[in-house]
Amino acid sequence: MPGGGLRIGALTTLAELAADPQLRAGWPALAVSAGTAATPQIRAAGTLGGNLLQRNRCWYYRNPHVSCLQKGGTDCPARAGDHHYGVVSGDGPCITPHPSTLAMALLTYDAEAEIHGESPRGVADLYGDGDRLFHADHLLPPERILTAVQLPPPLPGERAACHRAISRAHAEWPLVEATARVALDGATITYAAVAGGGVARVPLRLTEVEDALIGREATPAVLAEAAAAVLARCRPLPQTGYKAGLFRDTVLEALEQAAGPAVAG
Repeated sequence: MPGGGLRIGALTTLAELAADPQLRAGWPALAVSAGTAATPQIRAAGTLGGNLLQRNRCWYYRNPHVSCLQKGGTDCPARAGDHHYGVVSGDGPCITPHPSTLAMALLTYDAEAEIHGESPRGVADLYGDGDRLFHADHLLPPERILTAVQLPPPLPGERAACHRAISRAHAEWPLVEATARVALDGATITYAAVAGGGVARVPLRLTEVEDALIGREATPAVLAEAAAAVLARCRPLPQTGYKAGLFRDTVLEALEQAAGPAVAG
């Protein structure tokens, strides 16, 4: 793209994203996030567009014998039922988290989505604030097609990491996940972009974490303080209280991995 950005077609597979040398060098948060998603078999078949627009994993929604808001029903049966995988942040009527790992990573780049027949829009605009996402998992009308994603020019010297908390060692959906991008001058954080997933109806850009990092040294105490800022977002449901601390710890792990050897004791 002109100016040094990158355009990625919607049919690019997750495996291709994870292995591409240009992406790994210039936009590592997206490459690393793609490499952590799902299993090798799914990464070989799953696409960028499919990951962004996929259906949620709520067992009530996927059960053909159960009515819910997304299927035209009047309520969310997960609220009165089993919702221990549900949201810990947000007030929308649907309480299942958005499943896209790549959307979370793209939020940290302020990436834009190309929609056939329209001007590019921010990837965040595919989802809105979450309160509107109870009849679908995204806001793209059925007659529109996602064709590509546009990334801005790379950030020189960027470090990036993606960390996910899962309930078993392999082949498991994340309970919580986080992507972090940082740039440092010595041990001082000069740039930070952080996003979280598995905790809300939409992927979240965590600006409060970023604000607590920029201009400060990457010490363990500073990273821990910044990660703890996400707790102010948390409004647990009866069965999702465990996700608040897990959210904080997952963000902290991503920050520690991204800062790497620059972390000063």
